Amino acid sequence: MAHQQPSDTRRIGVVAIIVHDPDNAYDALNKILHEYSKVIIGRLGLPYRERNLSIISLIVDGSTDEVGAMTGRIGQLAGVTVKSAFAKEQLKIKN
Repeated sequence: MAHQQPSDTRRIGVVAIIVHDPDNAYDALNKILHEYSKVIIGRLGLPYRERNLSIISLIVDGSTDEVGAMTGRIGQLAGVTVKSAFAKEQLKIKN
């Protein structure tokens, strides 16, 4: 499960997920996303019915270890492709 990290070790990023067979992969994928909900700050999912695909984009705020653990688990699911990218610099939080 994801753990909240101090803000100085966390980074903003995006995760792109393509689900090639949504009917078979959604339950396992949603379970993983729920386990890492503390690092997910936004989610957009689009069905692409003509190709039997779903495309999901996530905005994340977490450590590279947390996001890497999440994407590693997602990448092990059959019929799922995942990629992530982070902002180059850690962002300062204004108080």
